[in-house]
Amino acid sequence: MLFSTLPQLRWAGCVAALGLLSGCELLEFSPNAYNGSKEQSNLTAKNLARMATNPLRAGDTLRFVFTGDSQRFYDHAEKLVESVNQQSGLSFMVVAGDISDFGLAREMRWVDDRLSKLDIPYLTVIGNHDQVGNGREAYQHVFGPLNYSFVYGDTKFTLIDTNSREYNFNGRIPDIGWLQQQTRSLDGAKRQVVLCHVPPLDGDFDPKLTEPYAKALEVAPKLTFALNGHTHSFGVSEPFDDGVTYISSYSFQKNQYVILTVWNDANDQPKFRLKTIAF
Repeated sequence: MLFSTLPQLRWAGCVAALGLLSGCELLEFSPNAYNGSKEQSNLTAKNLARMATNPLRAGDTLRFVFTGDSQRFYDHAEKLVESVNQQSGLSFMVVAGDISDFGLAREMRWVDDRLSKLDIPYLTVIGNHDQVGNGREAYQHVFGPLNYSFVYGDTKFTLIDTNSREYNFNGRIPDIGWLQQQTRSLDGAKRQVVLCHVPPLDGDFDPKLTEPYAKALEVAPKLTFALNGHTHSFGVSEPFDDGVTYISSYSFQKNQYVILTVWNDANDQPKFRLKTIAF
């Protein structure tokens, strides 16, 4: 009798286990899974749509927050949000990559849990840490395109994937042809800004593409500055002595961020000023 009931007991145990699994909505089968709630997908498009409902009038000065490398610094993110929400006259915030540490969608969603409490929209560009494992697919699911551009008010923004090492320096990242196409035309704007994660003189940037990348920015009409993250430290420089200003961001961990203000002068040339905010 004992032996005849063992298969039934095993089957009953399996059924009970399956019942537990099906009833647990929070169970995650893989840390690399990136499917999640629809509310936390396509965030780039959703934030651009928010910006479109609050347009900047032609001729108005643009003020936005510039920061980067949120990674696992969740407590810092909460404090940053509190500080940004105390500022006035801001249109949006840009995060210069490395939203996550290990390329996990759950990390990206955890950061969004904090940044969604901003009073302004925020936009991101992909970083090298965001591409660990299947992070590239996770980033595209949670945020959106790796390369994209938009015009807000009088300013065109071009955001581009420059994480060459994550593609084994294949000579195609960053996509120089796409960058040239985007920066060649202002699409009706009066100035432009380029944002990436890895700056062109960094060891994670494809050295074969450093010169053509810098040249594309040098000849870009009305380029105000080029922004990047990755270094975790703030800096302003002209590394190629070509008149192009490169600005690197603080990481969230540094408890500081930058407010950038841009406008055109009486000669229709782009101008900017920056202010560092500690929190």
